[in-house]
Amino acid sequence: MVSNKVETALNKQIEFEASSSQYYLAMASWAETQGLTGVAEFLYAQSDEERMHMLKLVKYVNERGGHALVPALKEQPKKFKSIQYVFEEVLKHEVFVSNEINGLVDICLKEKDYTTHNFLQWYVAEQIEEEALARKILDKLKLIGDDKGGMYLFDRDLPSISIAGAGRGGK
Repeated sequence: MVSNKVETALNKQIEFEASSSQYYLAMASWAETQGLTGVAEFLYAQSDEERMHMLKLVKYVNERGGHALVPALKEQPKKFKSIQYVFEEVLKHEVFVSNEINGLVDICLKEKDYTTHNFLQWYVAEQIEEEALARKILDKLKLIGDDKGGMYLFDRDLPSISIAGAGRGGK
């Protein structure tokens, strides 16, 4: 049984994961309209992964005797400045989620909820990988700069970067 404090915090994390999924979906849709099908494919997969993270939390809360709440959807941006900007936002967002998960782990320790603490270790490890992947992509974009040929290759190869990291947990 989760305490009210832990349940409230887990429901907040459910909201963050749902929001992440929607944010990445908006990015994917934008990228697709820009002709960047590889970037779109990568971001669609990230959106799906975030939704799976949310579902995992929903099921956990309910299995522990709590009540997982389904958050309202907030409107997401329709346009983004550039691919560089998109992935800077991805990194910024993943760092935010990591901080929130760390806060959730802290609440579990204070509440002596070691079962939930143990459950959350998967998310802690996942966030390390998510941040590392975003940094790796940003490094590649910096190398490319304004080179259109480089961007073509990046767009073509990005889905394989995602697949290569698929052992990262979400799938």
